[in-house]
Amino acid sequence: MTTAAIETQANYLNAGYGLKSWLLTKDHKRIAILYLILVTIFFSIGGIFAALIRVELLTPQGDLVSSETYNKLFTMHGIAMIFFFLIPAIPATLGNFVLPMMIGARDLAFPRINLLSWYLLVVGGGFALFAMLAGGVDTGWTFYTPYSTTYSNTWVIATALGIFVSGFSSILTGLNFIVTIHRMRAPGMTWFRMPLFVWAHYATSVIQVLGTPVVAVTIVLVFCERVFHIGIFDPALGGDPVLFQHMFWFYSHPAVYIMVLPAMGVVSEIISTFSRKPIFGYHFVAYSSMAIAVLGFLVWGHHLFVSTQSVYAGLVFSFLSYFVAVPSAVKVFNWTATLYKGSISFATPMLYAFGFIGLFTIGGLTGLFVASLGFDVHVTDTYFVVAHFHYVMVGGTIMAFLGGLHFWWPKITGRMYPENWAKLSAAIIFVGFNLTFFPQFILGYLGMPRRYHVYPEEFQVLHVLSTAGASILAFGYLFPMIYFMWSLWYGERAPANPWGATGLEWTVPSPPPIHNFDEVPVVTHEAYDYSTVVKEGVEVV
Repeated sequence: MTTAAIETQANYLNAGYGLKSWLLTKDHKRIAILYLILVTIFFSIGGIFAALIRVELLTPQGDLVSSETYNKLFTMHGIAMIFFFLIPAIPATLGNFVLPMMIGARDLAFPRINLLSWYLLVVGGGFALFAMLAGGVDTGWTFYTPYSTTYSNTWVIATALGIFVSGFSSILTGLNFIVTIHRMRAPGMTWFRMPLFVWAHYATSVIQVLGTPVVAVTIVLVFCERVFHIGIFDPALGGDPVLFQHMFWFYSHPAVYIMVLPAMGVVSEIISTFSRKPIFGYHFVAYSSMAIAVLGFLVWGHHLFVSTQSVYAGLVFSFLSYFVAVPSAVKVFNWTATLYKGSISFATPMLYAFGFIGLFTIGGLTGLFVASLGFDVHVTDTYFVVAHFHYVMVGGTIMAFLGGLHFWWPKITGRMYPENWAKLSAAIIFVGFNLTFFPQFILGYLGMPRRYHVYPEEFQVLHVLSTAGASILAFGYLFPMIYFMWSLWYGERAPANPWGATGLEWTVPSPPPIHNFDEVPVVTHEAYDYSTVVKEGVEVV
């Protein structure tokens, strides 16, 4: 490390440890850590609700909570996990921390807006948390009308307001990423020299900017109907409840890709690093991210197969739903081809990447099942849909989030974690996840409806298996929290590039200095060029 780099690092470490210095920071790295703390809190809250749900389902009788309380449990589990964890998890934490460094920038284009985005998520989460503590909401995370606008006597408005405010956080983060990627790339960092992690976040940002305003308008209309009794969705007032479903799913299906596309970007980085090869078909993988962003807006109607939607519209949406699987399959096949004859090392991030590929593939294939009109009629609102959704969201997004967190943890903290404990945790999570959710495919196919806490006795064995798996899964998720905190004080100090990875973020010290780079880097090689890698850094000039 040069003398200038040492001085910069010292300035960064002495930039201020007080709470005020963190709450007013404009450093994208500190903001990313603030996001990490916030999403971890909501992940824990959502996990507590999930645990109560699984304990209730141990027995066929509703002997732990009432029907009304059970409705609140699964509603608040979905709200905490989807809106306040899964959507911001990877972009706001890992993306915020490493994306500017990946393209050679000193920060995001709008540092103050970046901090504002975090505060908006805090305020939105505060409204949702208030609603939970004040008595909860029972509409389901989808807020289907007219129940949410007319009949529910729970805290619908406070919860909807929280989601509305947090939506602006998502929009501003997406806008910040788009402008940063367009305007702040280092000299020589052409579009097709960008890491695939950046491509994935660019596609995600497009969805955030274009899709989130739609759900914001939908929430405003729910508020207007609930408060002013304007006939928008309630048939008794001359409204149409199916209109709500169209508006909600026009955003909420692309929102699936807001959660999954960044995860795919993480997996691309990990697969390349730990197979010591460039990503096979780099251009195809980059274009597939943009294809997912575009096609994701065209498939919302497969959520309305059993509504009043016409059969012809259903056929079109069914075809498009099959078609959107193609770019996702491109990524999986290209990752597999990258592994072929690679020098593969089974470090912890790689185990999570393997877990992502396996679980996401199951989730994607079962997505083709529910995209089929005839089969979807049979499994709509059953546990088959619950299992499919969790294989994509939990098996995909959370596996990649944990993989990325282990991958960049040395860069974020300057400390290494205990590798053997981390590998054990990855194995426990994989086993626990499959034991939790695979039985739910069988439950759904046999006709077990979701959102019921009383069920026929013949389903109990599968529910017991699922609850046992959830216990293992909870332990697996708790484990990283413990050894990550341990590593902050006792972990081995991390070098600049502990994995021998490519990318500009690995050329700066761990943790990075406040302005990232002492000099503007000049990129002269393609992405994932391992001929330039050295153990303590990457030669880029």
